[in-house]
Amino acid sequence: MSKIEARGIVKSFGNLTVLRSVDFCAEAAEVVSIVGASGAGKSTLLQILGSLSDPDQGQVLIDGVDIFSLSSNQLADFRNQKIGFVFQFHHLLPEFTALENVMIPGMIAKKSRAALQARAEALLAEMGLADRMTHKPSELSGGEQQRVAIARALINEPAVLFADEPSGNLDSKTKAEIHQLFFDLRDRYGLTIVLVTHDRELAQMSDRQLEMRDGQFI
Repeated sequence: MSKIEARGIVKSFGNLTVLRSVDFCAEAAEVVSIVGASGAGKSTLLQILGSLSDPDQGQVLIDGVDIFSLSSNQLADFRNQKIGFVFQFHHLLPEFTALENVMIPGMIAKKSRAALQARAEALLAEMGLADRMTHKPSELSGGEQQRVAIARALINEPAVLFADEPSGNLDSKTKAEIHQLFFDLRDRYGLTIVLVTHDRELAQMSDRQLEMRDGQFI
């Protein structure tokens, strides 16, 4: 079975149909990029695949689990433990240090604080931020903030990682480093990664590139 499988996804907002019976799958340790013009439905699909939004019709299975058949509490637990998210705008909490930001999803999962801190420190070191752990987001560059966000997404050892325009507001050098980082993480952890991006270079690095137009893959 595919790591992620979606069947017949339909989503409308009022009279506007954004997704038109979309099917999607991604295999274990595959990196899939979804490209297309603004308004094509890419981010809406990503939010549904990641359980952040409900479809009007259709089914999403992650690791064989029909996620929208779960209760709200079960789904919240599943999302916390199995799914990692990286967004264009990092959504780091400004009052916490890099280390504390990375630890938050693990604290929600009620993991041992000592084990959690050790893993968070190891992830930040892996991201090249060993000397930035006690810095708050305002003291970090955009690229450093995005690396903290990626470490946070990995803290609970998810099976899948969803990234929405992960390099959208970075300079070209930092962008290239972040792009390569996703593939290094895939190789190291066996992650299945789904990327929504306008960046053709990132899309072309992926194992598969899918294009959306008017709420469908073409």
